[in-house]
Amino acid sequence: MAGAAWRGGPRPRPLLRLVLLGAAAASLVGAQVTSETKEVPENKPADIPCSAYRSSWSNPRIEWKFQKGSSLVLFYYGGELTEPYKNRVQFSPTTIHFNTVTREDTGKYICEVVGDGSHIAKSEVNLIVQVPPSKPVAHVPTSATIGSKAVLRCTETDGSPPPTFRWYKDSMLMPANPKTSLTFRNSSYTLDPVTGELMFEPLSSFDTGDYYCEAMNNVGSPQKSDVIHMEASEVNVGGIVAAVVVLLMVLALVAFGIWFAYSRGFFSSNTAGKKVIYSQPSHRSEGEFKQTSSFLV
Repeated sequence: MAGAAWRGGPRPRPLLRLVLLGAAAASLVGAQVTSETKEVPENKPADIPCSAYRSSWSNPRIEWKFQKGSSLVLFYYGGELTEPYKNRVQFSPTTIHFNTVTREDTGKYICEVVGDGSHIAKSEVNLIVQVPPSKPVAHVPTSATIGSKAVLRCTETDGSPPPTFRWYKDSMLMPANPKTSLTFRNSSYTLDPVTGELMFEPLSSFDTGDYYCEAMNNVGSPQKSDVIHMEASEVNVGGIVAAVVVLLMVLALVAFGIWFAYSRGFFSSNTAGKKVIYSQPSHRSEGEFKQTSSFLV
């Protein structure tokens, strides 16, 4: 693996590397930047050029960074490749060479060259690792009400570059504008090929059918989702009214049952806990006892 040895004392520690990286970034603010895009199939070799390199510069310092989204990491620094690229990449002043690339290598590769004096240059390469789309998933409601809004979605997560989408109804390709087709002119929908969203507004009886979507990105073959049937139906007003009538009848029967139970005393307290008071005559013969009256309290 090629690469110049570190010169000028001990190798910088990680914290010092970050400080140097920030300083280099500040010094490159006014540098001229070139940019290009490369597309390479997955699992194939790739060469990323450093257009910023000048062979006429004396003892230039070269650094590579890799940016993916908001993440920025050192790729080549201090005369050596960083982990995990040491066993996958060969360095030369003008190029870094990947033995094979994977979808994780998609991103921006930044080469910064600092020469003697005020010589500064920077180049960027946007690497797109080509990956065929996988089988997309169609999100289709099985039933929807005529006159309402119905949204169908198609999703796919593996394709690189991100795929575009097409929709089919009853095995017929749906045009972006339904009014341009004799077959679909009675339908009202919008179709976004980038997001894969198909929106009917309003839904009509004509929109009943079998739907599937297709994802493609010019890498490999287009992939189709499963077919899902969507039924566009009228609102069942009669059924709703009948359900309301039945519910009211049930509530009326329950209320009558409660009233009847109260009227019959089923919810009254029983007499088991009531006291019985006996009264006895004021005059009686010795040894004689006779109950004269009793009542409940």
